[in-house]
Amino acid sequence: MKIKKYKFQKHGDERGMLVALEEFKEIPFHVKRIYYIYDTLPGVRRGFHAHKKLKQILICVKGSCKLHLDDGHETKEVVLNKQYEGILLENNIWREMYDFSPDAVLMVLASEMYDEKDYIRDYNDFLKFVASEEKNV
Repeated sequence: MKIKKYKFQKHGDERGMLVALEEFKEIPFHVKRIYYIYDTLPGVRRGFHAHKKLKQILICVKGSCKLHLDDGHETKEVVLNKQYEGILLENNIWREMYDFSPDAVLMVLASEMYDEKDYIRDYNDFLKFVASEEKNV
């Protein structure tokens, strides 16, 4: 499965902590969009989609959450609970975010601007897309 966990370099002293992220250094793509999810109610799951081209890095900059990831062949559960760690999700990964702590803020750095045509929002369509991509390789 094409996911990679990053541990970003932390800098800090008695004043506090800082994490700096730069394109093509810590982030392996041009960042064209940034958004974040917060105030997620207990028991709510988010996501339920995959992308055809988009790459993302997800960082829980406050609190914690879990990710259910699926590449059409295997699944993985990942916990994000450190402000200096992120997960790189390449395209063709079904994702669901869940179990948000009450204070969770999940920040997402995306390689592309929002484009509804890049989304696969039905799981069966996702499985068909993965199978068609594998035929073309």
